[in-house]
Amino acid sequence: MILVTGGLGFIGSHVVLSLLAHGQEVVIVDNLANANLQTLERLEYISGMYVPFVKLDVRNTPALNKVFEQYSIRAVIHTAGFKSLEESRLKPLEYYNDNVSCIMSLMRAMQRTGVRTLLHLSSMAVYGTSSLNLNEEHPLNFANPNPYIKSQQMIEEIIRDTSKTDEEWSIAILRLANVAGAFEHGVLGEVVAPLPKNILPLVLQIAAMQRDSIQLQQNAKTKDQTVERSFVHVIDVCEAVIATLKWLFNQRSTCEAFDIAGQPTSIQNLINTVEKVTETKIRIEETDYVFQELDQIGSNSLKAFELLKWKAHRSLEQMIEDQWRYYQSTFNN
Repeated sequence: MILVTGGLGFIGSHVVLSLLAHGQEVVIVDNLANANLQTLERLEYISGMYVPFVKLDVRNTPALNKVFEQYSIRAVIHTAGFKSLEESRLKPLEYYNDNVSCIMSLMRAMQRTGVRTLLHLSSMAVYGTSSLNLNEEHPLNFANPNPYIKSQQMIEEIIRDTSKTDEEWSIAILRLANVAGAFEHGVLGEVVAPLPKNILPLVLQIAAMQRDSIQLQQNAKTKDQTVERSFVHVIDVCEAVIATLKWLFNQRSTCEAFDIAGQPTSIQNLINTVEKVTETKIRIEETDYVFQELDQIGSNSLKAFELLKWKAHRSLEQMIEDQWRYYQSTFNN
């Protein structure tokens, strides 16, 4: 059985569905801070299976220990945590407390119960450096001031230091690009909050006439002055997770990081593609509120291709089409 933390969130729920489709038994742990039980209902409806779920905060180590004692867990996929770069600047204490405390509690519970296979979903922002040519040999920039980036760097340091103490650990860190898209039939996707933290849901709200405009920084050192990001379809991420698990189950005493990225695009081009897919006009306003961003984040994911036989297949347009289909199905209900 595989434990998925944050398993009712956007990425976590798709990972759970993919695991079930590949014949794996799954137990979900989630505190519902960024999720709801409707997602659990959707997972059970799509899969036609009962999916064990435990509502708890991963930071509650004694409660987490009981989950490991109750279920025969073979591996853990850690997707729980806060993920907004901008919000982390406003709530640094929350980000350090949640993200760093989560991995410490989780690995303590795993140590106690003898579970030594961990797949941690991180972010390509962890590099803290602006480039479209990032790779796993690139050193992390610990001088980057962003609390979210620093929390992810701390997590990776904790994971690596812990793995060095016990040769039984088999650990993979997937550094994800910006994740978008939805399950192809529009029955599972990202549950969008009234005030989304990510760019694509914000733009889709405008396309759905739920928001008038978007404020966009246009001071990046790029061709169109908007930041460039690699986007990857959530189903491509799921395929990366499955490939990584298969690889991990054949490893011993390993701790490896992999970039999981698709084709980079500027935010302006992302908006243009949304306009094309939704057949709407997205109104842009230049913001007076300026904050520091990394101009470019991208990778060729060559290591993932060589070791995991994985590469991204789905285009930006398909990501937007799938996410728009799911978004329409939810706000029309």
